[in-house]
Amino acid sequence: MQSLIGTGVALVTPFKKDFSVDIEALQRIVNFSIDGGVEYLVVMGTTAENATLTQEEKELVINTVIDVNKGRLPLVLGVGGNNTMQIVEELKTRDFSAFEAILSVSPYYNKPTQEGIYQHFKAIAEASPVPVILYNVPGRTSSNMLPSTVIRLANDFDNVVAIKEAAGDMAQALKLIKDAPKDFLVISGDDMIALPIVLAGGAGVISVIGQGYPKEFSEMIRLGLNKKAAEAFKNHYFLADCIDMIFEQGNPAGIKHVFQAMNIAENTVRLPLVSVDDSLAERLNDFVKNSIK
Repeated sequence: MQSLIGTGVALVTPFKKDFSVDIEALQRIVNFSIDGGVEYLVVMGTTAENATLTQEEKELVINTVIDVNKGRLPLVLGVGGNNTMQIVEELKTRDFSAFEAILSVSPYYNKPTQEGIYQHFKAIAEASPVPVILYNVPGRTSSNMLPSTVIRLANDFDNVVAIKEAAGDMAQALKLIKDAPKDFLVISGDDMIALPIVLAGGAGVISVIGQGYPKEFSEMIRLGLNKKAAEAFKNHYFLADCIDMIFEQGNPAGIKHVFQAMNIAENTVRLPLVSVDDSLAERLNDFVKNSIK
């Protein structure tokens, strides 16, 4: 799927100081990302704090992104969880006409076996009316979807088209790139190693920092895809400190503070998440100030 090559951004859900969804800020973030040159937008990923949104708020965010995007970029919708039957029901009832694909996280908390993970995604693949991007993020799910399971799914289901690989394990990513079917996309889910994965044959990234620095980050990925490593690494090293900082005290607290420093959105997050502390806030403020050209 050519539409999923390059930089996708996992959009935050901005909140006002009273913790309500800030629609105007969301509109600004969507336009900022699009104007910065990213290739696609991911709605309702982990970065969106969807675990603390009501169903009504989720629909508000989804519809706002669709309306602001106006068909300019492909959209991917996060549809995942640890209740397989509930996901299948959503896949059968939701209107996916605005979406290019779904991003579906490996089941968290339950800690299924590899066979359980396979059967979970088998049910999703059979029910989904749009292509499926698998999402492996062991740091959040407490289980690692092994390359053998990913490749089995890719071979068995034509609509399982990609994986967002966020294990932070370069060797595992290389194995996926080496052994996956020809048209299967290995997408980095880790901003810090996105460029090395692309240079090794990956298809791009679903990024957090990419919505804060869309021009620099998406340019880096395009340079990487064109094997212009030296030029691409200039952008990587420019952003590396900020990438470290935005994840230092949890996501999306870091990227939300970047948006506050840029006067795009408040840095409000919902419990159990908390905003970055004063020390990190000061360092992020300094980075943003010094990065403005």
